Amino acid sequence: MAFFFRNTSLSQLRLQPQSDPFALSRRGLHVEPGPREKALLAEDPALKQFKSHKKSVKRIKRVGDVLTIVVVAGCCYEIYVRAVMREEARKQAKESA
Repeated sequence: MAFFFRNTSLSQLRLQPQSDPFALSRRGLHVEPGPREKALLAEDPALKQFKSHKKSVKRIKRVGDVLTIVVVAGCCYEIYVRAVMREEARKQAKESA
């Protein structure tokens, strides 16, 4: 019986047009959070000392971005130097042969 119900419910879902992917969010199915959820989402003064500040986070992100660029540039330079050295070695090998 459950197999039959599952097949019919899936077939009904397939028959409905899914033109708008955000249709579920507009159907008004949202429920307001209860008092326990509101208490969990409230700001806790004991955790304020661990809260990150926007300026320091932005600075850390910028330092990380700069370090990434420096490392990538160093790798590209190293690849370039090795390619140039290989070409010079080939030219010397051709001249001596």
